[in-house]
Amino acid sequence: MREPFPDAGSALSRARAIMRDLTDWTAEPWPRLDKVTTAEQFAYALRAFDTARFAADRVPHVFAFIDELRRRGAVTFDARQTRSWFSGDVRLGPDLADLWPFPESVDLALAATPPFGAPGGEPEDTCTEEQLDRMVPVLGPLTLSVLWDCAWRGLPEAKGCGVLLCLNSVRASQHDEPSPGQFGVWISLGPRVAWTPEGRTWVRDSGLPLGEPEDGW
Repeated sequence: MREPFPDAGSALSRARAIMRDLTDWTAEPWPRLDKVTTAEQFAYALRAFDTARFAADRVPHVFAFIDELRRRGAVTFDARQTRSWFSGDVRLGPDLADLWPFPESVDLALAATPPFGAPGGEPEDTCTEEQLDRMVPVLGPLTLSVLWDCAWRGLPEAKGCGVLLCLNSVRASQHDEPSPGQFGVWISLGPRVAWTPEGRTWVRDSGLPLGEPEDGW
């Protein structure tokens, strides 16, 4: 179930208000930052951040790209490399703008770049609310989703209960997909509760201006 919002900050504020007013408890936020996949995102990353993580398959069409990163002194490879792919850190800056678009199978990610994460950190980690507050103002065109597990006040606790914040993305069946300029909040009562009379009554009485129910999650 979704509400549309004009910007990332207002969507975050609404998600927190829903949790404050309607939940008994919430877990720490779990942010998931998508990889850089568009020219706009790449240009923004070059302006706004110092480093990013990259990975690339060891296939012939990637070798020239890797050599060019080396020539520009823009890459620091991980000490451990596999036979299947390259990985390491890329120094970002305007001088790399002409490298877009990347060859197929080359990925660039900012999930371990402050404030989205720490160098060497795991992108699957939860964060604090304060850390999330530092992520949203610098998000720009990047795509971020944030999940809070929760227990809804007045309903039995059930697997799959939570609040999902989608920034520059929308919730599709079983996954989030990029959607520039779209900001939304989804709530889930848990699949075993959502379609029960109790769940429908809770939704009606919640006062939330929700869209049509969606399958999944």
